[in-house]
Amino acid sequence: MRARRTKYIFVTGGVVSSLGKGLASASIGALLENRGLEITHLKLDPYINVDPGTMSPIQHGEVFVTDDGAETDLDLGHYERFTHAPLSHANNYTSGRIYDAVIQKERRGEYLGNTVQVIPHITDEIKAAIRGTAADFDVCITEVGGTVGDIESLPFLEAIRQMRYDVGPENVCYIHVTLLPYIPTAGELKTKPTQHSVMKLREIGIQPDMLICRTDREIEQSMRDKIALFCSVPPGSVFTSRDVPTIYELPLVFKEEGIDEKIAEILNIWSRAPQMERWAQMVEKIKSPRNGTVRVAVVGKYVSLIESYKSLNEALVHAGIANDCHVEPVFIDSGVLETGDAQSILGDVDAILVPGGFGVRGTEGKIAAVRYARESGIPFFGICLGLQMAIVEFARNVLGLNGAGSVELDEKTPHPVVTLMDAQKGVSDKGGTMRLGAYPCTLSVGSKAAALYGITQISERHRHRFEVNNDYREKLAEKRMVFSGVNSDLDLVEIIELPDHPHFIACQFHPEFKSKPLSPHPLFAGFIQAALERRQQKSL
Repeated sequence: MRARRTKYIFVTGGVVSSLGKGLASASIGALLENRGLEITHLKLDPYINVDPGTMSPIQHGEVFVTDDGAETDLDLGHYERFTHAPLSHANNYTSGRIYDAVIQKERRGEYLGNTVQVIPHITDEIKAAIRGTAADFDVCITEVGGTVGDIESLPFLEAIRQMRYDVGPENVCYIHVTLLPYIPTAGELKTKPTQHSVMKLREIGIQPDMLICRTDREIEQSMRDKIALFCSVPPGSVFTSRDVPTIYELPLVFKEEGIDEKIAEILNIWSRAPQMERWAQMVEKIKSPRNGTVRVAVVGKYVSLIESYKSLNEALVHAGIANDCHVEPVFIDSGVLETGDAQSILGDVDAILVPGGFGVRGTEGKIAAVRYARESGIPFFGICLGLQMAIVEFARNVLGLNGAGSVELDEKTPHPVVTLMDAQKGVSDKGGTMRLGAYPCTLSVGSKAAALYGITQISERHRHRFEVNNDYREKLAEKRMVFSGVNSDLDLVEIIELPDHPHFIACQFHPEFKSKPLSPHPLFAGFIQAALERRQQKSL
């Protein structure tokens, strides 16, 4: 059997950051996958951190977790939501991870006394990572983070430049994403930033095969021809990525533009036309929902940067698709609830969601939100820290445990109902390991969780250090708290619910990481269904 010849697509960005390279890569992946090709994604990040796990979500955005427990860039969430590509630690490399690997090899003497340099040692390590990720796939779509011209991204750009010579020009396609800004006073789009961005890329030695120009409006063919001429790309290789009402419309826009056809032409790929009918139906549901809008309060610690909750935001969109409604998230800083009146802040929403987080800041506000939801009968959904705060609130106000007043979440502070389990304690005084990645969970027959999933054996992704203290499970159960999901192997609580409440569920894992637009997560779908029912009852 002839070995598969992998094709490589490299996506770079210029002019400004946050142009949507990740969404462009994910959309290309969706189109190629729908052509019957086996695809994978790779994100190369220029920062020195080995992974984003220690970075503030307010600065960097969400940390996306894969099944194998890798803490990765949030763009991997886009890749998973748009495609079926199996992602792992092999799909996200940072400068820190690359340099760390090279330094470890140098310390072991693997370079045989040679002077270790950026070229060839760092670039060879990058190329090895690319080839390792691409093995056994038809197409590997690699996104280079940052903006062309940044010093820190130069080794990655040099590595992908070399790839064309290593695997042959017929197997490599360079796509450059740029910005066409509209100047209101001039009344026109400007192409000069794109020209300079491509000029910078060509100085590095990369001639893009295709340009994807971000803009808020359609552009004339004459402008496309001008860009092609000044940027030395073939006619018909300049495409627009206009602003769209929902990110899930982007693959349809790319298909309409013919981006996938051009890629197939450049890489000499023989494949069927993409089958996007189901995708188009899903987009139509987002744009024209039949059941109106529900407002969901998201009571979090990192609301100053909405990207901190990227997967959660998208999971709410997916749940809206499942219920044919629009979900309007209302972001509320949990710190505000520590001193404010819960009724005045939360009284106008249809449901309350308390997401994950780390540290003690804002936890009292989360507890206040949980109490308001429990006592007022508003649909409630807690995730990770949201579950832990639900346990603390219940222990305080239902069990009357004075000790549950402490929410100092560290291993040195005694904490009666939420505690750092022995298995998570590290060897240093400064902390422990986290429970990361996919773990199995058994659901109780007859529980709401089992009804939503439709099965009793599930697997979900975790990212946390604290667990429900098993010493208090019996006391909590006596007050009709149901532990409807349990990890039997570790004897750890995964899901709680209150059967006397219209909809009160919290989970220790992060279900948002496994939600997709064509396969909404059942816990989110059930939560929004409860919110919609409440909204409809209020309108009667």
